[in-house]
Amino acid sequence: MGDKRLLTLGHSPDPDDAFMFYALNKDDVLDTNGYEFKQILHDIQTLNEMAIDEKLDITAISLAAYPTISDKYAILSSGASMGYKYGPVVVAKEICSINDLKNRLIAIPGKMTSAYLELRLLLGKDVKVKVIPFDKIFDAVEAGEVDAGLIIHEGQLTYSKRNLKKIVDFGEWWFERTKLPLPLGVNAIHRKLGSAMSDISKILKNSILYSLNHRKEAVEYALNFARGMDMQLADEFVGMYVNNLTVDLGETGLKACRLLFDEAYNKGLIDSNPEIDLV
Repeated sequence: MGDKRLLTLGHSPDPDDAFMFYALNKDDVLDTNGYEFKQILHDIQTLNEMAIDEKLDITAISLAAYPTISDKYAILSSGASMGYKYGPVVVAKEICSINDLKNRLIAIPGKMTSAYLELRLLLGKDVKVKVIPFDKIFDAVEAGEVDAGLIIHEGQLTYSKRNLKKIVDFGEWWFERTKLPLPLGVNAIHRKLGSAMSDISKILKNSILYSLNHRKEAVEYALNFARGMDMQLADEFVGMYVNNLTVDLGETGLKACRLLFDEAYNKGLIDSNPEIDLV
């Protein structure tokens, strides 16, 4: 154990991320080729900031954060979160039009999240927002602290229990326009790892495949990271964000990511439009 090369691996404390890396927490089911992975759990906004400071070898990031770190990190072909006709949702206590949202105060989970980038693509760059931790947004909407909330993670499945109304689902909106899945998160790897990047990429891809092939036990493990979810809901959530595009982004996933960057760059929402070189 002592002679293994230790790598830091950042991900969200969510069922889908936990599911992907289940095999890394289980002894001797995966050949890690001499690497040991220290998993570091934070919300996605914090992971984006840690990547900017180059504190992690491999990490989940919002795709929206990639233009800021593309000189330091590459994107792994596996581990992406893509919503196929579903994604982050804007909710409010009362139904309103998308046009009405332009003048409302909206709680967002962070300014580097893909969900916020997509909100600005829809409503324009001057949308009024307040940053609130993602797991406190429901409370802020219910308390009237904000007019609407941008919901990510498992809240996409549970908002109706809170008696809140869906105003827009970004996955539906994006698919209607592009016929493509909605890019949300990707796994990034530090370029300093050089030629080892492709070996590490294979290990992490094998971890995802292991979970898909041992789904029940991997979902049971992921339940430890599920806030207010039962087995059925956790399985549904994992199924939404761990799929064939998670195993390999492929041409479809890559096309969706490039289109999101093109549109955001053309509207002045990101400063650079980086080349996406997959590992």
